[in-house]
Amino acid sequence: MRLLPPASTEPDGPAIPAFAPRAPLCVLLALVLLAATTSIASADSVAPGPAAFHRGDYARAARKLSPSAERGNARAFGRLGFRYEHGFGVPQNYDAAADLYCRGAEQGDPFAQAMLGLMYDKGHGVPEDFVLAYKWLNLAAARAGGRQREAYLRFRDAVASKLSRNEIVAGQKLALRWVAVRSVPEPRPTGR
Repeated sequence: MRLLPPASTEPDGPAIPAFAPRAPLCVLLALVLLAATTSIASADSVAPGPAAFHRGDYARAARKLSPSAERGNARAFGRLGFRYEHGFGVPQNYDAAADLYCRGAEQGDPFAQAMLGLMYDKGHGVPEDFVLAYKWLNLAAARAGGRQREAYLRFRDAVASKLSRNEIVAGQKLALRWVAVRSVPEPRPTGR
């Protein structure tokens, strides 16, 4: 069951929904990216990537994120996946984007989880699977806050509109059983 905001009424007029019709997916995706990249602060040097991205230097943004992703940084996986999905500074490649999103999502990054959910919804880089899309979007919404959470909930609800009740329950069960996998860095050679 989906809870909707209460409708307001005007005197002598029809009920007016308390929310506007859903904005196109592209607009919401841009808002999610903006919210996600403006608040990045990580000890693993992910911050220079978004700064270059906002300046329009997409190739540099991708280069700045790559070392962090190679070290297993979940946020870097999600941000780099976005660059591959949309061809910002790297060749557009849905398979690479889905792989990067998956690696970040498995570690618990809400942005990567949401983007992986949208990839399952569209069938880009992964087989189209609305139940898995629901699972990942549900997890993203649970781990995010503020505007990100609201956007992820809208995405999840849009996917839920394509599912039966049993499929929604299956997606919820998958989300409840999910446990984050932490990346363990490979040992560095000692040079002996």
